[in-house]
Amino acid sequence: MRVVGYTRVSTAEQADSGAGLEAQRAAITTEAERRGWELVHIYEDAGVSGKSLSGRHGMQAALQAIESGEAEATLVVSKLDRLSRSLLDFAGLMERARKRGWSLVALDLGVDTSTPSGEMMASVLATFAQFERRLIGQRTKDALAVKREQGVQLGRPREMSSEAVSRIRELERLGYRVREIADALNAEGIATPRNGSWHPPGVRRVLSWGEAA
Repeated sequence: MRVVGYTRVSTAEQADSGAGLEAQRAAITTEAERRGWELVHIYEDAGVSGKSLSGRHGMQAALQAIESGEAEATLVVSKLDRLSRSLLDFAGLMERARKRGWSLVALDLGVDTSTPSGEMMASVLATFAQFERRLIGQRTKDALAVKREQGVQLGRPREMSSEAVSRIRELERLGYRVREIADALNAEGIATPRNGSWHPPGVRRVLSWGEAA
């Protein structure tokens, strides 16, 4: 079977180091060899957020390769979140795959949408990922509201968005270092309270507020 691969990293620093992209390429190549697939090409987006499919030239090229018949209707990614972090975009991509007859394989979760069970698993996982992200934001809002009712002077500026706090806590939970969190926030266009760029000290302050809450 002829397949194409896709890799993505979010920040310019990750793109420059090449480590994240290389790890994804190695995983796809190894799996292709194990299954006897002919890996036609691996497309990539370096330093591009996964919050939207727009502006991702590597992804568009991969889809074009699949839908033009260059590969036998299979797109392989090492991790599902490399494909998309947006539930809306992911759902649209799944519907596009269904209508045009191609499938998705995500190696980290054993997802293979060429099967009914694999398609269901991909949809459920994407739904819960989005749900968890919303829960993090709601917990942050609730914790801050309780502190205010208790008369606690909060260290977080009023203009700090719950989106920023939620994303920082999520990235920390996923194992990102402080520098990587700052780079990811900048790449995703999440501004600081003063509409500036994120730096490690600011991220550390938010993490300490989250721990206190």
